[in-house]
Amino acid sequence: MKIVTSASDLPHGCAFVPTMGALHSGHQSLFSLAAEKSQKVLVSIFVNPLQFENYDDLAKYPRTPERDTQLAEEAGVTHLWLPRHEEIYPKGFAKLSAGPLGEMYEGAARPGHFDGVVTVVSRLFDLVRPRYAIFGEKDFQQLLLIRKIGSDVEIISAPTIRESDGLALSSRNARLDSDARARATVIARALYAAVAAPDHGSARSAMREVISTEPSFTLDYSQVIDEENFSDATEVTVNARAIIAGWLNGIRLIDNMAMKPRGQ
Repeated sequence: MKIVTSASDLPHGCAFVPTMGALHSGHQSLFSLAAEKSQKVLVSIFVNPLQFENYDDLAKYPRTPERDTQLAEEAGVTHLWLPRHEEIYPKGFAKLSAGPLGEMYEGAARPGHFDGVVTVVSRLFDLVRPRYAIFGEKDFQQLLLIRKIGSDVEIISAPTIRESDGLALSSRNARLDSDARARATVIARALYAAVAAPDHGSARSAMREVISTEPSFTLDYSQVIDEENFSDATEVTVNARAIIAGWLNGIRLIDNMAMKPRGQ
């Protein structure tokens, strides 16, 4: 595996997986998918300051550079890119707007977050010029926004990887102590209850009921949305998804799960 520190050494036309580090087996599943698409698999590690709404959250974001390098190499990554801030954001760069979708749900809770996401992804795409880019479905709103900006890149989505108890793998999980880690499973239980419900109204009620059993989890939102535009799903929505977000011990956790397609 080659460590790249300058954009001039990037392998163009590759399969690209942008990350913010603190890698785990969920990331490795993205790398494996990338390897199916190209012999050149590029992974970037860049903790993007523009997508953090406060400095404290940025400062606490987990950083595990040695483990990240090991996990990337073990997963068959051919190029690991560690860009400098000045290379991603040169003087005079233009910050992008994520538009109305970027102001809903996660965007409403974290003002400016998705502006930072679409800005950094656009900059990365400009520098890398990949043929494919792989993103996980766990950040589903982010995935939808990136599909709108990656017109010259084939965006490939990968399913959320979960622990045996249902908890979605996330770099933020590293900040949970053992007690909070156990309590966090209420999120997946709520989503499974939604998927099992007979209709969307019942699914919304089921999520709230399950969440209410864990008082340490502060719910921000739980909803069943249309995957196409994040509007509230109706009974005629073809592809609906349950989404949820909240706080546990001061740590923001999000997750989502696809509902059964209409007619099945």
